[in-house]
Amino acid sequence: MASAAEQLASNLNFSTFAKAEDLKKRLWFTLAALLVYRLGTHIPLPGLNPEAYAQAFRGQAGGILGLFNMFSGGAVQRMAIFALGIMPYISASIIVQLMTSVVPTLENLKKEGEQGRKIINQYTRYGTVILGALQAYGIAAGLESGQGLVVDPGWFFRISTVLTLLGGTMFLMWLGEQITSRGIGNGISLIIFAGIAAGLPSALAGTLELGRTGALSTGLILLVIIVAIAVIGVIVFVERAQRRLLIQYPKRQVGNRMFQGDTSHLPLKLNTSGVIPAIFASSLLLLPATVAGFANTTAMPSWATSIVAALGHGQPLYMVLYAALIAFFAFFYTAIVFNPKDTADNLKKHGGFIPGIRPGERTAEYIDYVLTRITVIGAIYLVFVCILPEILVSQTGIPLSLGGTSLLIVVSVTLDTVAQIQGHLIAQQYEGLIKKSKLRGGKRGR
Repeated sequence: MASAAEQLASNLNFSTFAKAEDLKKRLWFTLAALLVYRLGTHIPLPGLNPEAYAQAFRGQAGGILGLFNMFSGGAVQRMAIFALGIMPYISASIIVQLMTSVVPTLENLKKEGEQGRKIINQYTRYGTVILGALQAYGIAAGLESGQGLVVDPGWFFRISTVLTLLGGTMFLMWLGEQITSRGIGNGISLIIFAGIAAGLPSALAGTLELGRTGALSTGLILLVIIVAIAVIGVIVFVERAQRRLLIQYPKRQVGNRMFQGDTSHLPLKLNTSGVIPAIFASSLLLLPATVAGFANTTAMPSWATSIVAALGHGQPLYMVLYAALIAFFAFFYTAIVFNPKDTADNLKKHGGFIPGIRPGERTAEYIDYVLTRITVIGAIYLVFVCILPEILVSQTGIPLSLGGTSLLIVVSVTLDTVAQIQGHLIAQQYEGLIKKSKLRGGKRGR
């Protein structure tokens, strides 16, 4: 079966794509939905002073607001109706995933299949509303505390801001679900991807402008481009890398017929945690700088000022803590999303086993042992990809807008989307082959 699928994949060409009407409809729907999202990032929040807010944002662009602005496609910089972006939904999803491993009720729902998944998704939506409302109110209160940022402060501004930002987040959540069901790829990931990709042209133009004015040498720009291409190659290789455990199924008898035992593989991704560790680590490290930026720095004690300075971009303490947090979250999130005991129980239930390993507890221990070893490699890979841009910025002074986290998201989402497109094309070819075989059978019958 695998060789047949590979043969079909190798035969894919433009004519196959031209005949895939359903795929083209899905692609057009995805593009239209992303266009709606991009339009929403340019609709400003009512009641703000644009000039005063733009000046205040420039002072906070290096903190956590800069990270959220990257994920929201510039909506935070413009304080648009999509300024909250999809981050409350992602945070709620992670919280619910964590709770499914510690709350027995949610753990049982997770094992109930499709029906349980729908209930968990509903809880995630409720969590999105709560987190989004809290964050929106925090933004409204923060804007009112600024000097001249709000034209008419008061409860009317707070309520309208909460409703507008929360409505924007809920609309993006719905839009992402529509892309997943009616378009191509994961809708939430594609929305984040579109926001990051929208900032690439301006970042590239800014770097080339620095080269034209002589602020950066041509050799240095070429070096950065070569390093970026090499890092993308590493990301593609590692994200597609798997450790496959051989699974065997015993012979089985159905009636008077004996069927030969089958073999398959249990794929374990080298980077099971994905991009979550980098996002968590960035958010935690940028939080002190953001709080200090909003606070009165003259009133802060000297030790607090020293800590904030040591946690600045490019500082040794920042690099060490960034790497340590990425490694910690890589192991922590992998333990949350992949349970070796459940996998071993499912294999035992269906009669599968790993050759040389006793089914049950020993299989779970072996899977956990293998997963721990490959997670070490995955954590080293994440640290390398995320720390390298920080080193380049600190040593060369190049304003790299596309950091390791955003680069991981862009490449990973691109790989997943291309894989889904290829899957649709393979299904189209299968349907074509089945139709041809039926026509040939009908002609022979005549």
